[in-house]
Amino acid sequence: MQFCLVFWVLLSFHIFFFENKMSRSSMEIERKLLRLLHGYKTRTRLTQIHAHLLLHNLHQSNQVLSHFVSVCGSLNRTEYAAKIFNQTHYPNILLFNSMIKACSLEDPFREKSINLFVSMKVRGICPDEYTFAPLLKACCGLREVKFGEFVHGEVLRSGFERFGSIRIGVVELYTSFGEMEGAMKVFDEMGQRNVVVWNLMIRGYCKRGDVDMGLCLFREMSERSVVTWNSMISYLARSGRDGEALRLFCEMRDQGVELDEATVVTVLPVCARLGDVDVGQWIHSYAESSRLDREVVSVGNALVDFYCKCGILETASKVFNEMGKKNVVSWNVMISGLAFNGKGELGVDLFEQMTSEGMIPNDSTFVGILACCAHAGLVEKAWELFGSMTGKHHIEPKLEHYGCMVDVLGRSGHVREAYDLIRSMNIKPNAGLWGALLSSCRTHGDVELAEHSVNELIKLEPWNSGNYVLLSNIYAQGGRWDDVEKVRVLMRDKSVKKSPGQSAVG
Repeated sequence: MQFCLVFWVLLSFHIFFFENKMSRSSMEIERKLLRLLHGYKTRTRLTQIHAHLLLHNLHQSNQVLSHFVSVCGSLNRTEYAAKIFNQTHYPNILLFNSMIKACSLEDPFREKSINLFVSMKVRGICPDEYTFAPLLKACCGLREVKFGEFVHGEVLRSGFERFGSIRIGVVELYTSFGEMEGAMKVFDEMGQRNVVVWNLMIRGYCKRGDVDMGLCLFREMSERSVVTWNSMISYLARSGRDGEALRLFCEMRDQGVELDEATVVTVLPVCARLGDVDVGQWIHSYAESSRLDREVVSVGNALVDFYCKCGILETASKVFNEMGKKNVVSWNVMISGLAFNGKGELGVDLFEQMTSEGMIPNDSTFVGILACCAHAGLVEKAWELFGSMTGKHHIEPKLEHYGCMVDVLGRSGHVREAYDLIRSMNIKPNAGLWGALLSSCRTHGDVELAEHSVNELIKLEPWNSGNYVLLSNIYAQGGRWDDVEKVRVLMRDKSVKKSPGQSAVG
């Protein structure tokens, strides 16, 4: 009896020791796999790590799988994560949250975030404070305002509205859809507001067209990031308030805020439109001191564009030539800048250099180079380039390219050739094309084609009184007074009123 008791004690101790050892071994394997998961070579090791999960029977461990799914999401391997998730028998809230977040990060999978949330509720798994923020982001990406409002209701019912990340998610939801009343209600209830939520509110009002309210919120902020400054300057500029945008930039500069790439790219076009060369040159000096002009392509492009639009071609060329890296936009900006300044032949030379260096032109390149041909009167070269679009570069001409060709031909007096080109197009000509042809007809005295062009403009823009006035003037110049009267009757019948400042010879 005593022997049996000792035997069972020893056996129990052995089993306990063995199980404890196995438990420690399993934990060590988990820790090792987690280190591998979060290592710098994870992308190439995902399948190997997955194999280890299967080998050590961890493929049903919610703890480990939640990390695996999170890493897949951060590496844009959401499809792989979904396959792993679908093979899990009993996913818990931790794994559901990781999967919802992973799906919310990629466009094709955002709808799955909503499906996962519904599935979670069906299984009787209650959401926690980590469920809602990625779900709200998915609703923003999917433009699902109704479901987003439902999720907000779930947040309120669950009592999680006090969490900062969720409140920011709700504000982002409402501001994304221009529902500023709902956003402001949540915003007002927030005790502490970080710069992210302020930026969301400013963006929401400005996108809705209420730039003044956005500026008012901007002024209320006690602390602003460079993103805040850039956004507010951009919204003012896009609203046609360049003067205010530039003054705000100068305030930003005076407060010692460090400029970044977005600042330079936003402010330089404002300087160009206002003709403020001094501020633009100051930005250039700043970009040089921080090496932004050489290391960031978009900054170099913005500087070239600024100097071209200000007519300072020598500096524009210098910046262009000294850029560390150039993309197709860089070449396009310089070529278009030369056309803008009437240096068409130099633009053609630059285009030849561009292609000889292996840079592949795009449709914008041809708009610029055809404009160069127009300014330089290079008709044959324009035809050659226009033909090369489809023949050599496989670019289908758009209305802009046909417009450039009409301009090239019209400037050189080839008015009938321009008309034939319009008639041969496989896309419907717009008012811009007929307007360009009309301008050439009036310059070179082709009354018949001018009349035809105006009639086409009237068909496309029956509400535009200027077209009727042009036609009336053409008839009047030819002494065709009966036709002048017909135009006036036509305007009256169509209830078209002549705009102030326009005049018709009568």
